[in-house]
Amino acid sequence: MVIAVVAIALIFDYTNGFHDAANAIATSISTRALTPRVALAMAAILNFVGALLGVGVAQTIQGIIDIEEAAGPGGVDSAHALTIVMAALIGAITWNLITWYFGIPSSSSHALIGGIVGAGVASATTVDWTTMVDKVAIPMVLSPLLGFFGAFAVMTSILWIFRKANPHKVSRGFRFSQTISAAAMSLGHGLQDAQKTMGVIVLALVAGGFEDGSDVPLWVIVAAATAIALGTYSGGWRIMRTLGRRIIDLDPPKGFAAESTAATVLYVMAIGLQAPVSTTHTITSAIMGAGATKRFSAVRWGVAKGIVMAWVITIPAAGGVAAGTYFIARIFLP
Repeated sequence: MVIAVVAIALIFDYTNGFHDAANAIATSISTRALTPRVALAMAAILNFVGALLGVGVAQTIQGIIDIEEAAGPGGVDSAHALTIVMAALIGAITWNLITWYFGIPSSSSHALIGGIVGAGVASATTVDWTTMVDKVAIPMVLSPLLGFFGAFAVMTSILWIFRKANPHKVSRGFRFSQTISAAAMSLGHGLQDAQKTMGVIVLALVAGGFEDGSDVPLWVIVAAATAIALGTYSGGWRIMRTLGRRIIDLDPPKGFAAESTAATVLYVMAIGLQAPVSTTHTITSAIMGAGATKRFSAVRWGVAKGIVMAWVITIPAAGGVAAGTYFIARIFLP
């Protein structure tokens, strides 16, 4: 059962990769700074590297629910604890696939967190609400705000600094700069999102009695990094269209402003606060912020409204699926 749950976790990691591939490279592709296949290959490699840079976020994910409590004294109820983890993953995967199908850039991170909380509540397992508030809720609100206003400030600075420069030369220069900012965004995505799967795999190992949860085994880090890299290379074309073209007509300076700002927010949240923030929320809000410097009406707020609605319902929707999955799976437990 542990092997099955770990396999499902890696499947989630793979869906995270193709669901969120657009986060790092949609802007670079839409401005023609990078070709799609080159961008995907770069994103896949840097997602892998980013996943190797820390485990702080993984440990935060582990701390959301008390899986040892669910497993019982001496792991006597390990099957029950593993069912909780499995239900959480199914909730997250289901919501990822729904939003991917409709091209909605929702958060894989919050789908996973919602799945963990939903399965935890359904099973009457202790949920650490302090961690949920301090490490999830507050950063969930803060990161898009930082993305929007940070990108707005960066783009405003670019407009002022290059106000007398030749627009063609500026665009060509920022098209090259976007290669760097897209690489930074890909690294940040691996740093954030692959760690979340690591945390869930460790939960499964603790539930099965194979780990005590004090650290993340090397094979878990490598497996999660590989799964998200492969998923990224498989691409997420539906969501790329939404991020790259439907929200705002991007040019290279705006793309650079959005990517560099979003990457900075991801690094600060992962390394400084160990908070599992959404790469999707951060880059989408940064794109809106960069686009709003032209004029607020340049942002297609109707599309943005639909995206924000998906953000709001992601945690409860994934949690609801996870809770339903838990109740169904529990029927088959001894």
